[in-house]
Amino acid sequence: MSGGEIDLSAWWMPFTANRQFKAAPRMLERAEGMHYYTPDGRQVLDGAAGLWCVNAGHGRAEIADAVGSALRHLDYAPPFQMGHPLAFEAAEALKAILPDGLDRIFFVNSGSEAADTALKIARAYHVARGEPNRVWLVGRERGYHGVNFGGLSVGGIPNNRAAFGPLLREVDHIRHTLDLERNAFARGQPEHGAKLADDLLRVIAEHGAEKIAAVMVEPMAGSTGVLPPPIGYLERLRSICDEHGILLIFDEVITGFGRLGAPFAAQRFGVTPDVLNMAKGLTNGAIPMGAVAVRGEVHDALMNGPPGAIELLHGYTYSGHPAASAAMIATLGIYSREKLFDRARELEPYWQDAIHSLRQSPNVIDVRDIGLVGAVELAPLAGRPGARGYDVLCRAFASGLLVRVTADTIALSPPLIISEAQIDELVDKLRTAIADSSKELQ
Repeated sequence: MSGGEIDLSAWWMPFTANRQFKAAPRMLERAEGMHYYTPDGRQVLDGAAGLWCVNAGHGRAEIADAVGSALRHLDYAPPFQMGHPLAFEAAEALKAILPDGLDRIFFVNSGSEAADTALKIARAYHVARGEPNRVWLVGRERGYHGVNFGGLSVGGIPNNRAAFGPLLREVDHIRHTLDLERNAFARGQPEHGAKLADDLLRVIAEHGAEKIAAVMVEPMAGSTGVLPPPIGYLERLRSICDEHGILLIFDEVITGFGRLGAPFAAQRFGVTPDVLNMAKGLTNGAIPMGAVAVRGEVHDALMNGPPGAIELLHGYTYSGHPAASAAMIATLGIYSREKLFDRARELEPYWQDAIHSLRQSPNVIDVRDIGLVGAVELAPLAGRPGARGYDVLCRAFASGLLVRVTADTIALSPPLIISEAQIDELVDKLRTAIADSSKELQ
C-alpha cells in the first residue's frame, strides 16, 4: 500500500516533522541486500544502513530463521530472578569480540537504555567503593546519548533538551572537537584537536575530581554529523580519567559492529573504556536490543553484601529477550563468517576517495570520514538552517538513494556489504542531488 492508501494520522512519528512528512510521505515497503523498495516498486540504495544499524545488509534469512525458531520454542522468559540459555549464549558470543577486559554484559533494548544504564552503573560503582559523592556526569557538546533523561542530560545537543524542562542537575560538558578552520576536509582522524581533551581538566577543577563519577563520549560523534576524534584525543581523555579515578564510558551505539573497520571503535583507536554501550548493529536492526559491557572490576565492586541481595536494582522486562538474543547470535555469526569488519577496513580507502570527490560540489564546506562512515557538510542558507540538508535528502530519495541528514550535514553509513560499484552509484546520486539543490536554493 502507498502512503495515499492508508491513514497516516495515528502514528506519531519519532524525530520527524509529522505534518510535513504526512503531506508528502516517503514510504518503504520491503528491503533486500543493499536496497529498500517503495510501495510502487522503486529501488532505493541504502546509504545509511537504515538508521546506522543494518550493517550486514537487509533481508538476512539467517536472522529471521533464528528469531522465528526462538519464538516458537520460547516466546518469553522473565529476566528477573530467572534465566534462559539464549541470553547466556548471546553474552558469551558478544564477549568474544569485545575489547579485552570488558567481560560483563548487561542487556537492554536500545541505545537510549544503554546510556542510562551505563550512567547508573557508574554512580552505583562509586557508591559501592565508598565514594558516594561521585555523582557528577560529564558529557561533550554535540554528543548524542539517546532520549531518556540520563542520556539526554549528558548529551550535548541543546535542541533535543529544550522542550523537557529541568533534567539531571549534576551534569557538565566538555568542548566538542569540530574545528573547520584547521581540520576541514581531513581524511580520517583530523590532525588538530588532541588538546581539546584537556577541557576535562577545567571541569575537574570546577567540581572536584572526587565528585565526578564518569565521562561519557562517542568515540566518533555520529548523530551530530560525523566527527572523527582528533589524533591523540581519546588517549588523552583516557589518561585524565585514569589519573583522577573517573570512569570512561564509550557510547558505541553507532560505531560498534564494524562501522569503523573493527568490532568496536575502542579497538580501532586502541583506547579501552571502563564501560561500553552498544545497540543498532547488535542485531542488524532486526530486533530491538542493546547492551552495556563493563570491566570485571566495575562489575565485581557491586558483588558485595549478602549473597541473596540484588546487587543492581535495575533492568527491563525485555532484557535478554529470547528473540533478541537469537537475532544477536545470528548477526554475530554473519559478521564472522563473511568477515564484514575486515571488509569495511579494506573498503575504507576507496570509500574515502569517493566521498572526498564531493569536495568540489557547490556549497560543500567540509567532508569527513572514517571507516565506512562519511559526512558532507553544506553551507546553511541564511536564516534557514537545515533547509539545504532536507532538500538534498528529498532529492536523493527521489533519485533512489537513502541518506541521513542532521541540519545541513548529510551523513552516510552504508551496510558493510556495499560494493565499489555501489559506492560510485551512491556518490554520483548524492553529487547530483547537491548540484540540483544548489540551483534551486540560492
